[in-house]
Amino acid sequence: MSKGLKLTDILVTVVIAIAFGIVYKLWGPLYAAVKPLGLHADQLIYGMWFIAATVAFLIIRKPGVALLAETAAASGEFLMGSEFGLTVLLYGIVQGLFAEVVFLAFRYKRFNIMVTCLAAIGAAAGSIIMDFAYGEIGDLTAWNLTLFLVARFVGSILLTGVLAYYLVKALEATGVTNLVRPATQKDFDALDQ
Repeated sequence: MSKGLKLTDILVTVVIAIAFGIVYKLWGPLYAAVKPLGLHADQLIYGMWFIAATVAFLIIRKPGVALLAETAAASGEFLMGSEFGLTVLLYGIVQGLFAEVVFLAFRYKRFNIMVTCLAAIGAAAGSIIMDFAYGEIGDLTAWNLTLFLVARFVGSILLTGVLAYYLVKALEATGVTNLVRPATQKDFDALDQ
């Protein structure tokens, strides 16, 4: 199987990213509605903003897909008039890059829930670095920052990790992922039996 991205890989990744770009845009008002609940409840749903990286990687399974998907999804959100402005592009790049590094650490050969959750943690770490850079959370007291971080990481694991993993598993059960993944030697060997 070729490790490099083919045009079809890029196109499928962009289609996935466009779908999630729409989700990201729709997620903004929900995030704003949850924010007044306090105790950083909004951070429990923050992980939805980097799910494109893990879903796209689990489907395409090639280097660069997580970064491409997250960047394209953030671009789509921006083009649809994100209330967060141009910063969504920077966040998307950093979040996608941090997820990509996790997949790279496993040499793009592991597609299980543990690796997906670690990529979610990576993307969350990237978003937190961006939050510090933009002065969003630097003034929080220690207990409040701890609560913020725990909620962000837990929400990311649940949405970007667990939800993404089982979403792709559901897609695999329908056979739709076979349309974008090339046949393997194992597939050909099964035909000989």
